[in-house]
Order: sequence, then C-alpha cells, then structure tokens
Amino acid sequence: MNSTAELLDRVIADLDTVLSDDALAGLSDADRVTVLQGAGAVFRRAEAVIVETIATGDAADFPHSAGCRGLNELLQRTVSVDVRGASRVDRVVDLVRRPVSLAGERMPARWSELRLALLDGVVGVAGFLAATGPIEKVWDRLTVDQRLAADVALAGCARGHGVVVGADGEGLEADEPGPAPTPQDLKALAEDLASMFDPDGEEPKDEDSRRRRGITIGRLTDGVHAIRGYLTPEVAAQLQLILDAILNPKGDGPPMPGVHFAPSEGADTHAGAGADAGVDGDADAGAGAGAGADGDDTDPFNSDPRCVLDDRTASQKRHDALAMVFAIATRHNDMPTLGGSAPVLVVNVDAKDLVGGMGGNGGWATVVGSGAHVPVSVAAHVGCAGTIQRVLVDEGRIIGITTTDRVFTVHQRRAIIARDKECLIPGCHVPASWCEIHHVVEHARGGPTHTDNGVPLCWWHHRSLGTSGWEIRMDDGVPQVRGPGWWDPDERWRTPRLSAARLTLTVPLTRTG
Repeated sequence: MNSTAELLDRVIADLDTVLSDDALAGLSDADRVTVLQGAGAVFRRAEAVIVETIATGDAADFPHSAGCRGLNELLQRTVSVDVRGASRVDRVVDLVRRPVSLAGERMPARWSELRLALLDGVVGVAGFLAATGPIEKVWDRLTVDQRLAADVALAGCARGHGVVVGADGEGLEADEPGPAPTPQDLKALAEDLASMFDPDGEEPKDEDSRRRRGITIGRLTDGVHAIRGYLTPEVAAQLQLILDAILNPKGDGPPMPGVHFAPSEGADTHAGAGADAGVDGDADAGAGAGAGADGDDTDPFNSDPRCVLDDRTASQKRHDALAMVFAIATRHNDMPTLGGSAPVLVVNVDAKDLVGGMGGNGGWATVVGSGAHVPVSVAAHVGCAGTIQRVLVDEGRIIGITTTDRVFTVHQRRAIIARDKECLIPGCHVPASWCEIHHVVEHARGGPTHTDNGVPLCWWHHRSLGTSGWEIRMDDGVPQVRGPGWWDPDERWRTPRLSAARLTLTVPLTRTG
C-alpha cells in the first residue's frame, strides 16, 4: 500500500495538472463555479490532514523532535503560514485532540461530532472556530448534555441539516440536507445556542458593552473630522435603520436643504400662537417668582446640579447623546420611510423570556439589524417607549398577531414635556423634548399610557433605571423621585422642582399708556 506521503504527492501532481497549460483560462462561468466548489473541498480536506496529523502526535515532543520551539513555529515552517494562521490551527488541534487513557485507548475529543465533520471535509478551520467560539466562552457554565447537544447541532448544521434544540439539550431534530452554511452562519447558530443554554450570561456581556460604548470625534484634519468608537447593539441597529431609510433608492430621500415657504392659514393662526406663548410666559414667570420666594428653603436635592454622581466618560456621554439623536430622528416627520413605515428599531424576544427576564430569571432578546443577543432588560427599555407586537407561531406558521399600543401620543408627549421640562432625575438637565417617555407603572403590569403615568427620561437614565438605584412614582399625577442611599441617606420621596405645580403670578399687572 502506498504511504501517506506518496498519496499526498499524487494529489499534488493532479493539482499541478489542473494548473498547467492555462487549463483554467478556458472555463465557462458554470465550470468555474464547479471548480471553486471542488477546490474548496480539497482545501478543507488539506486543513483536516494538517490538524489530524498534529492532533494524533505528542503535543510537546513532536515539535521538539523537529527542532522547533513549539507547534506555532513548526506550522510556520512546514505549512508556510503566518503566526495568526498557525495559532488558528493550534486552537482547532486542542479542540479535536483525543487524549490517550491509561489503558492506551483514544478517548473522545472535546468536539467529537465537529471533528468528524472536519475529517469529512464538511467544515474547515475557519468554520470550526466560528462554530465553537461562542460555546467555548460559556463552556464552564453548561451541563454535559448541553455541550453534547451543541456539538451535535453544530455538526448537523455544518452538514446542511436544519437543527432544533431544546434549552435542556433534548428534542434534537434534523431535516434533509440543504446548502452548506458559511462560517458566519455557524457562528450565528452557536451564538443562539449559547444564549439559549446560558441566558444569564447576556447580563455581564451587556455590562461590558455598556462600559465600552463611546464616541470620539477627532480634530479637524484636511477639512474633516474623524469619528470612531463603539455603539451598543440597539443603537447601532437604529443607526443602520436611519441610514437605510435615507439612502433607500426607492424612497423620497432626505429632505432638501434650504428654506421653503408655505402659505399661512390666516390671522387666527398667529393669534392662537400668541395666546399660547402668553400662557407659557405666565407659567414660567410664576415659577420664577415662587422659586425666589422660597429663599433659603430651596430643596438642594432639586436645585444643585452637582448632586448626581455621573460616572460616565465624555466619550460615553457622546454615545448616549447620539442615541437620543437617533430616537428623535426616527419620530420626526421629515424622516424618510422604509417600505412605507418609519425606520423603527425592532427587538425580538420570546414571550416566556420577556416574562421571566422581567422577573429576574434571565432570558435574552435579539436586536434586528444587528443580530446581537441582549438581556431582556434592553428589550423592555426599547418597548417601554414603543409598541409590543405579539406574533403567535405554530410550527413555523403565523397563526395570530396582536399589537399592544404603548406609545404616548403627540399631544400626551407635549403635555409631559411642558410639565417636566427635562429628564426627571435630579441634576440631569437633558431637555424633555430629547427624552424618551417612560411608563412609571409598566404597561405589562397594567400601567396606562396616560400623562399621569409618563415621565421623561434621557436615554441613559431610562436604560439604567432598573440597576441605578433611582425609583419613580406618581402622586396624584405629580412625579416623585427617590434616589439611592449615597444621594439621599434619608431615602425620601421628593418632587423634582420642574415637576411641581406652577405657582400663579402674584405681582399685580397694571395697564400702561
């Protein structure tokens, strides 16, 4: 029987024949696709030969016997890859190596099913790492059954099978083989499995993303400013939606710049505007008089802008400001549409995860347009100022759609803005017109979409309300805030100054002239 080296020499000779005499130059497009598919199969099997050759040898002695410091150097010299390429092969070797027992028998590999897929040429090094990476990050928190289920599911997906896996690792099903997935497809399935098996792991991941978020605007160079940074998944998806709406070739595009004039509706319109302005002016004047009358009795917790500890960096504050800009842009009348509707951010979450997550039992959601998995708390944040649409699915078929309207109307929003003026958290002076309207009593718990149940919160305070220590309640339609212990050791409910009822102006007005 021919040796392994001789068999590989024959393969090399056959490939030399393929590459000789411009044999590839005269191919039709259809033949080129066929050749690419065949070359891909050869490439994956060549990678499998490299991995299995190393994995079946001694991890320490084999590189040393060849005069190399370690496996990475050996791969660089024998396979002619760079350090990064050698490291990728090294990682796969660790995952498919079958340890030898005391009796001298080969034990199962860490990823036994994916190893077989690798040897069959179904998946290569890139696909193998894409499939195993997300699961490896949560490996220590998974049960043995979940690890085995992930191995079987990912190997089945690599072979073109559709896979359904229960959270307990049971209920594995496979369809007829279909098109081979890309490494990105395998990574997406692995991330779904990791989130399903370990939903609580999304919380620290979200905490890390919130810490890393930030926007930095560079100095002016050659007439432009560089912008760089990191966006959280829902903000990135919202930005992508806005860009899609503006750049959509089938839409009207962005509004044209410049000034345009529209005919007025007559003198009544101006009179009405003046009347409204006069009412607002009186209200503000009254508030000023009342504040001055308080004198030394002014509540320092409401008037001192330094009383709130804001540990965000300047870069993070710019990110949160950008998030508010996105939210304002999407509800603006001039924002172009996508398919006839506003570019609305969508977050998908299973109904059970929504209920369990709000109760502190984990769960995860998916940001459409980003593909990122986020905690249910993020879905709740997005849904608080939006609409929840429930879609009932039975074996892949949509059998019911219900929509819960939880969006404050334009008139309600204007009234809340007029009442509260700015973000309700004391010391945060983000204008209310920039804020999101928060349901004080959650809509899911029966809270109405009513001005007596809505308060403005900036993007950051709305997003972090559940963990920041701030609490909000309504007292006969007036918002009250109770802060964390470091802010107010007495932990009293306090009415923010701008939310208090306006005092009437007591200075007598006299007619002149």
